[in-house]
Amino acid sequence: MKDFEDLEGLRAEFDAMSNNTDEYCADGSCPTDEEGVELRDYPSYTEALYAKIVAPHVSGIYLSRWDIKDIAAVAGDSMSIHPRKRMFELLMKFAVSQERMQLVLDALETHMQEKIAIYEEISENFPHSAEIFQEKIDKAEHTIKLFPYIMKEYF
Repeated sequence: MKDFEDLEGLRAEFDAMSNNTDEYCADGSCPTDEEGVELRDYPSYTEALYAKIVAPHVSGIYLSRWDIKDIAAVAGDSMSIHPRKRMFELLMKFAVSQERMQLVLDALETHMQEKIAIYEEISENFPHSAEIFQEKIDKAEHTIKLFPYIMKEYF
């Protein structure tokens, strides 16, 4: 009989939580709409940034190995060609200080702005493709807006 009462108590508590999220979120533990909060769900900031920046379905921009090498060079790092993930990890090892990370993010933003300009030109020249490229542009611009948050979060 006790198990049934415990189950009923648990069900009542769950129903109360479902109906009144204010009480259960008062300590700030509930998800918010703040950009970048999902970066904390990753085991390391390198993995979080890889998922948000290098994944083209998220960032709207495909970063090739050569792109990462060029971004590293602009930021002041010399890098040889490896698999993309390894190259990004090496880039993050370079960006251990706030100044270096800012150099990397600035180089990355410049690269992404160049890609956005290409997408916009294609959209103008081929209007039927505008919808496809606008989605990529929106994702890229959203990713660029995350850069200040990245600096604040990790440094």
